[in-house]
Amino acid sequence: MKMTTILDVAILTALLIPLAYGQTQSPQKASTFTVAGHTGEAPLILVNGKSYIDLESLARLTQGTLSFKANHTILTLPGTVPEAAVPHAITGFSSAFTQAGIEELSVIREWRSAIVTAVENNTPASLDWLSTQHRLAEKNLALASASASTDDDHSAFTLLSSEFNNMQNLSDRYLTIRRQGTFISPDTFNSTPLEDQILNCARGFVAMTGSHEFQDQSACH
Repeated sequence: MKMTTILDVAILTALLIPLAYGQTQSPQKASTFTVAGHTGEAPLILVNGKSYIDLESLARLTQGTLSFKANHTILTLPGTVPEAAVPHAITGFSSAFTQAGIEELSVIREWRSAIVTAVENNTPASLDWLSTQHRLAEKNLALASASASTDDDHSAFTLLSSEFNNMQNLSDRYLTIRRQGTFISPDTFNSTPLEDQILNCARGFVAMTGSHEFQDQSACH
């Protein structure tokens, strides 16, 4: 925050005035001090030819506040954000998000396995069960979103959302073929590009959370 030159000088001189010097000199009132753009005035004290202003008076003139920390005196001016209030970027994965992400991947794994097994055994998967898995995965995804609190959490949530969408795509393909009543080859969903993408994204996500650092996973996109 830019201040006038005279204010900077006043703050500096007021903070640097030697205690011992003040005890040995007899300060005398010299004149008054004002701050441009602010109402009110405060007395300037003349000591050995130099002018000083009381810090409390300076704070009052500038509508600032004084605080004390250890052996430091801090003058906070209006519009100045205290250092402790400045938010800092939080990196790494939070435990809550990691847990929610793992639970989401677990549901997706069961969802995919049921479809692949049904196709391989030529046994239709239960529509009710698939619908339940979809709702559970959707719920866990929402929980993961709510638990995201760090920058890495939010970045990784994008990958988790892509994993959910890819799994939904695979499930929709299966249901479409099933409704058509046509034969589903055992290789339709086993080791296909979409299924490989789902598997590789899940592996990459787990490895990433294990390292506690976000790394983009191309398989998820």
